[in-house]
Amino acid sequence: MAEGGAGGGREAQLRRTGLRQGWTTGACATAAATAAYSALLTGEFPDPVTITLPKGQRPAFALAVEQRERGRATAGVVKDAGDDPDVTHGAVVRATVRALPPGAGVVFRAGPGVGTVTRAGLPVPVGEPAINPVPRRMMCDHVAEVARTHGAAGDVEIEIGVDEGEEIARSTWNPRLGIIGGLSVLGTTGIVVPYSCSAWIDSIRRGVDVARAAGRTHVAGCTGSTSERVVVAEYGLPEEALLDMGDFAGAVLKYLRRHPVERLTIAGGFAKLSKLAAGHLDLHSSRSRVDKRFLADLARQGGADDELAAAVAAANTGLETVQLCAARGVPLGSLVAEAARGTALGVLRGERVAVDVLCIDRAGGVVGRAQPMGPRGR
Repeated sequence: MAEGGAGGGREAQLRRTGLRQGWTTGACATAAATAAYSALLTGEFPDPVTITLPKGQRPAFALAVEQRERGRATAGVVKDAGDDPDVTHGAVVRATVRALPPGAGVVFRAGPGVGTVTRAGLPVPVGEPAINPVPRRMMCDHVAEVARTHGAAGDVEIEIGVDEGEEIARSTWNPRLGIIGGLSVLGTTGIVVPYSCSAWIDSIRRGVDVARAAGRTHVAGCTGSTSERVVVAEYGLPEEALLDMGDFAGAVLKYLRRHPVERLTIAGGFAKLSKLAAGHLDLHSSRSRVDKRFLADLARQGGADDELAAAVAAANTGLETVQLCAARGVPLGSLVAEAARGTALGVLRGERVAVDVLCIDRAGGVVGRAQPMGPRGR
């Protein structure tokens, strides 16, 4: 395919955007661990250190940290997330490698700034460092390659840390997912595609997994902290049942279609949920708009006359439309909630998930609701 073609995949996305790709924490940890183990065996740190990613790319990483002590070596890499607004961009990812007795294999430890898993439903067991399976496999493969090169057994302990990782983790999903003490070491390809939103969507999926593993039959997809507080007040849901949906309603619905629970509450600001009501699954302001004509048509269905419908169509904001209608006794908020529920049920495609919807205003007041309904109106 020619450069700039219309193909899919990560490389095509980068060609279309002109943005610079970056490297995942898993790739950085693998580079650091490879350099540290090489130094442990040879006394020399390879700088830069080259690794092989799952799809065959071979990036080279400069070392920011090189330390050798008796029986162990530490290497560090500064994470470069490219043009993606990744909270871990610029963080130092460190790997300390120690030799273990023959037959011990590769053992992973959480160093400072890397979390430990405390809840079931995540890709690694409770009690393990929050180092996901693909980064673990990458590190094991590179350790084995270094060991073969130098005639060693490859039995090592790898401790991964991230400078200031515990503080950075407060702005991630980790505390809610039950990952305590720091960040997760993530990545399935080793590459960060700018603005791909993949990390957020992956967090949504992991949130569903955690809720199911905890036996939760009722989860809530919320567009923000205000709607979260409303859901907790309405239903008393625990933290592990709350999904920080943000703008990604489609990600929640599509994952629940494959991994269902008995009930889903969708809660969010009226304007965002009016987009879902109109059939949009991505609620971001740059990718979908509040359709005032659609809202005017809904208002007519709720009894609005031509004058009110025209005012709705000309309103400045989505919230203004619901306020105009409320003053005239037209339940636009609930009409939007019911239409959003219809969109959600359509995406679920008959899966046995009952859906209810709460539309809220900026102060957290409920301005519309749709009662739980499952497939075929049940």
